[in-house]
Amino acid sequence: MEKRLMTFIACLFLSIGMALAQTQVSGTVTSSEDGSPVIGASIKVVGTNTGTVTNIDGNFSLNVSANAKLEVSYIGMVTKTVKAAKNMKIVLDPDNHALDEVMVVAYGTQKKSAFTGSAAIVGAEDIGKVQVTNAVDALKGKAAGVQIYTGSGQPGATPTIRIRGFNSQSAGNDPLIVLDGSPFSGSLNDINPADVESMTVLKDASSTALYGARGGNGVILITTKSGQKGTKGTLTVDAKWGSNSKAVPEYETMKSPAKYYEMWYKALNNYAQNVNHMDATQAWKWANDNMITNNSYGLGYNVYTIPEGQQLIGTNGKLNPNATLGSYSTMNGTTYYLTPDDWIDEIYNNSLRQEYTVTATGASDRGTFYGSANYLSNDGITAASNYRRFTSRLKADYQVNKWLKVGANMSYGHFNSNSLSESGDNVSIFATVDIAPIYPMYMRDANGNIIYDQNSRMIAYDYGSGKVAPFRAFMPGGNPISDAKLNTDNTEGNTFNGTGFAEIQLPYGFKFTSINNVYLNESRSTSTTNPYFGQYAASNGVVNKEHDRTWSYNYQQRINWHQVYGKHDIEVMLGHEYYRVYGYGLLASKHNQFSVDNKELAGAVVLDNGNSSMSEYNTESWLSRAIYNYDSRYFGSVSVMRQASSRFAKDNWWGTFWSFGAGWNMHKESWFKVNWIDELKLKASYGENGNDAIGSYMYTKYFAISNSNNEVSLTPSSLGNPKISWEKNGKFNIGVDFSLLKNRIWGSIEYYNNTTSDMLSTVYLPVSYGWSGYFDNIGNMVNRGVEIDLHADAIRTKDFTWNVYVNMTTNHNEITKLSDSYKQSWYDGIGLGSPSDSNFYQEGKSLFTYYTKKYAGVDPETGLSLFYKNVYEKDENNKDVYYNNAGEKVDDSYTGVKHRKVVGQETTASYNDGSDYLCGDVLPDVYGGFGTSVAWKGLDFSMDFQYQIGGQVYDGAYASLMDCSAGQAIHVDMEKAWTPENTNTSVPRWQYGDSYMSAHTDRFLTNASYLTLSNITLGYTLPTQWMQTVGLQKVRVYMVADNIWTWSKRQGLDPRQSITGGSSNSVYRPIRTISGGITVTF
Repeated sequence: MEKRLMTFIACLFLSIGMALAQTQVSGTVTSSEDGSPVIGASIKVVGTNTGTVTNIDGNFSLNVSANAKLEVSYIGMVTKTVKAAKNMKIVLDPDNHALDEVMVVAYGTQKKSAFTGSAAIVGAEDIGKVQVTNAVDALKGKAAGVQIYTGSGQPGATPTIRIRGFNSQSAGNDPLIVLDGSPFSGSLNDINPADVESMTVLKDASSTALYGARGGNGVILITTKSGQKGTKGTLTVDAKWGSNSKAVPEYETMKSPAKYYEMWYKALNNYAQNVNHMDATQAWKWANDNMITNNSYGLGYNVYTIPEGQQLIGTNGKLNPNATLGSYSTMNGTTYYLTPDDWIDEIYNNSLRQEYTVTATGASDRGTFYGSANYLSNDGITAASNYRRFTSRLKADYQVNKWLKVGANMSYGHFNSNSLSESGDNVSIFATVDIAPIYPMYMRDANGNIIYDQNSRMIAYDYGSGKVAPFRAFMPGGNPISDAKLNTDNTEGNTFNGTGFAEIQLPYGFKFTSINNVYLNESRSTSTTNPYFGQYAASNGVVNKEHDRTWSYNYQQRINWHQVYGKHDIEVMLGHEYYRVYGYGLLASKHNQFSVDNKELAGAVVLDNGNSSMSEYNTESWLSRAIYNYDSRYFGSVSVMRQASSRFAKDNWWGTFWSFGAGWNMHKESWFKVNWIDELKLKASYGENGNDAIGSYMYTKYFAISNSNNEVSLTPSSLGNPKISWEKNGKFNIGVDFSLLKNRIWGSIEYYNNTTSDMLSTVYLPVSYGWSGYFDNIGNMVNRGVEIDLHADAIRTKDFTWNVYVNMTTNHNEITKLSDSYKQSWYDGIGLGSPSDSNFYQEGKSLFTYYTKKYAGVDPETGLSLFYKNVYEKDENNKDVYYNNAGEKVDDSYTGVKHRKVVGQETTASYNDGSDYLCGDVLPDVYGGFGTSVAWKGLDFSMDFQYQIGGQVYDGAYASLMDCSAGQAIHVDMEKAWTPENTNTSVPRWQYGDSYMSAHTDRFLTNASYLTLSNITLGYTLPTQWMQTVGLQKVRVYMVADNIWTWSKRQGLDPRQSITGGSSNSVYRPIRTISGGITVTF
């Protein structure tokens, strides 16, 4: 008992002594760069969990034991360990070692300083400040070498992505998406942008070769957020509300009904005089008599009332001054009031976008947790278009013991979208943007009131079908705006993506990692056409149903070995990966509905068709990589992988792909004494990828099974070619990464040369073969260019930072070799090659060399369009002289490929007599982005731009508006048309029946340069001390605007629709979104 009492007393005094030995220390933490206080620096007592953070003045205080040491750290600064004392003055140096950042790479992570490949990284901050449905859209203008374009502005539309140009003619050019280490085969819309921590774009073979064929067009690694060890648990709520509007204006067309009637009269008057050879008086009367009701020449509608016995257009070509807007039309005993409506204003309107996100993070010393839920409601700027999505994610990992770590990452999504057809015909709402400004949209009674239709239970729309006027010249029998409200085009579905991993630490520096993923996408589509109006009314309603299911799994196993021997750092990885994806489709169509409210197949009685399909694709890979690092100065990497693809015959399943790279941190050499250069790394790599994105079963014959009088019939579908093999892409990259002036300026400059060999494409066969063609390895192609990526903190002080950035990419595309099947014909003045739609394939030319006739201007005497035609060498008898491919003259008995020699040009008014020419590359010369951001205390502001310089786009919308077509809108440039008084013009005469006035020529090839103000963000983060008084960590309010304005060569033209020379205004226009929001962190 006595011993126990003495022990207790001793322990008590010892505890009191230790407590009394605690000393309060205090100090200030400042930056060595400008002497300003470091706010929020972490002060931790070494060897304990005791710590604090600096306040707004950089001050701190805490109790420590005698001889304690403090670890002082702050993001972006070098961590410092100091002995605790009173009135400490601690100075932190900026961490200028940007190259020492850890980045996500293929099958792991790597220090940026040791990375020998080419990559662009976009972080959560840049992703979070834009309003996008999918995270990849946040890469626009931010990553050198990356082009992203969207052909449609429809809510939920996904972009097309190209990395360093086009690597294939007919095989796929899409990059591989890898989500948290596993290939992702779903829609980009399935990934909530708020969940994304970073995106790394891998561009060269050194960084993509381990993905084999799937990485041949580049790889985008998407890493989702995780809980961070050493941080407190947080709950963050973000809410934003905004307005959507049309971002690109329409083409400039004549909006006045009077002007339109005058122009149409002029077209008929010229026709009457020049073709029918009438005098001026006869032509005036004939044009007036035929411009409305004549089925061949007329518009069908006259929306002006004119006095009895007078004509609509006077002899001066102007509207009758006695005409008044608004007229009456009696059809089948019913009188209707006709007045024009603004169809574009009726199509487009403003709409609401709202998005809510809740995230929770937590961590302990053994594990981390991240959870999120997001709801997006994005209404379209037209009727019957919207996108709704709910996503959720749970991600966690746990260190079970010293040698085992496990984790899981699961996401679920539900989406529901309503969309509109963009086919450009009578069922497309967007085709109506080209309607003349003389047509009513609605049916009105004799009092001018819009009629209500009892059957459809909505206002009555004019279909131009002869009910309120004799006919409508443009889009007869159609009113897509009415159809959009009555018809259905809906898709809804569910997605699940689940990944589980285990890391096992083994002896001698080995680590085993297993990552296993499954993805499932189920979608159900419903489309209906109404039984009341339009071309399908006779079917009494049509119902189409489609169900699609995609599911895939990916199993990945890796063994890593990492050891450091003095200055030698060696890492080796061996791995295996197996990927398989299945696709299932089921569809059917029925018509003759019982009720429009029953949108199921059971609600209609006549079966039109039904079908189902199944697809399958798999790859298997064996991987290896070795990385060497000497003294953080010299780096080398080698990778080799074998991959099999189910898209080739068994003998060609396997391909071998490899890469090697080297890097040199020159700034770490002892002789390097350039004070203003903080970091300088030279790097180079070369390797080979594959490409198998050609569809399945191209190596074998297959047939379509069809019905022939209720008997089974086989129709040739694909000839098949068992010899086709991997399309290969050899990639060379050399560049320099740098950081200057204490990390105030940093960036990279790179040159690349990507050579595609054994390019896969279709070889077309004559009809007599019975097969349309087959796939073959047909040639080689190269893409080469330069990428420059620059960043600078122009001003960086205690409270104020001003950052600017710019990136630019040049890319030259060239076909270097074509197979004989593409060189069977010689084209005069051009040489051997093969036309394909509007492109021409020829060795030494771009894959996207435009091929069409050349416009030679206007005949000043007649006003007709002129076209260039070749003039050929003649012999003494004025006959064409022919040569063989060797350039030797041949006579008529020669049966091989022969051609004529072009010795000049002349013009012709006959379009068909005009020659076809190569009209240049449509791909841009330079593209990229630039922007700036400013931060002052709690205020932040940023602007981002995208640009493209050069290239060409065929402006087909402008061409159609420069055509003389009844009922179609007319571009204002048509006022510059040739007349006997205006002969110095490039616009041909305005005359009905002149079929060549807007013929397909290089006249409508337009410079594709553009500049887009893509984002403006303004935010304010409330002072931390204010928030702490109400129990909050952080509150930020902000305004953000996306896709604000685009400047291009012509109003209405949007070159961003495509980078291969196409454009249209008969598609869903891009959306501008302006929102306000608030983010609260608890």
